[in-house]
Amino acid sequence: MTSAHQQHLERLRYEATLAERQFLRVDPDNRLVAATLETRWNTALAEFKRAEEAFTSPQEPSRPLIPLSQELQTAFKAIGQHLPTIWRQGLLSQQRTKALLRCLIDKVVLHRPSPEWVHARIVWRGGETTTLQIPVPVGSLKDLAGAEAMERLVLERSAVGIADEEIAHELTVQGYRSPMHLFVLPSTVRTLRLKHGQFQVRHQSHPRRVAGSLTLTQLAKALDIAPHWIYDRINNGTIQIEKDVTTHLYLFPDESATLQGFQRLIKGDLKKLNFSRGHQDA
Repeated sequence: MTSAHQQHLERLRYEATLAERQFLRVDPDNRLVAATLETRWNTALAEFKRAEEAFTSPQEPSRPLIPLSQELQTAFKAIGQHLPTIWRQGLLSQQRTKALLRCLIDKVVLHRPSPEWVHARIVWRGGETTTLQIPVPVGSLKDLAGAEAMERLVLERSAVGIADEEIAHELTVQGYRSPMHLFVLPSTVRTLRLKHGQFQVRHQSHPRRVAGSLTLTQLAKALDIAPHWIYDRINNGTIQIEKDVTTHLYLFPDESATLQGFQRLIKGDLKKLNFSRGHQDA
């Protein structure tokens, strides 16, 4: 490589590095500026790689090309479609998984704009990039963005008699989380409630046991599953049920058919369960 070529490469490398530093320093909330700087970084990096390959390729010894049969060509072209399945099924050992990633990834740039998020930028061989926002555990609730808003919602919902489990589910759906988990724990709701001296004495407003019915918590306990699993499927419509107008609880028929239906839903034998009053009366 001539001196001129070397200087040209150094200049392109400097421009790519400068663009990277500018992108990492920008406020992630300023999405327009961040997107512009990221595009500039990608362009500078791609230009540097093209120049580097153009200067180094002539110096590499030529290697004889090995002809591939039509069957092998078809198999290699289809590998991209099957790779996600192979990855999810765990058919590759950890050692081979790492080796595969080394072949596909050029570099990974990590940036932590806030305590609860890590910004990861994967540069793939060939110049394509993938940007990820990865949630990470934090030490306390105050390290989470929106902690004050979540605390206010907990107090508002608890004040009208909503159970901790249901409040936790509602907050999770709205995008909130507990410090060490990606969803809101009922224990987090309880901690915030007790912090403000807000107690729930449920038996004063409705009985813990309702004759002929199972509450959501009782049903989850009988099935040995988390209440959050049932709340999530009520929210997405897989389980159709309305709250009882007196107790303001989800009440399921205390029958063996109820447990059998849930067990089939858990196994995947059923796609939906309907406990709505009109459906039951029908």
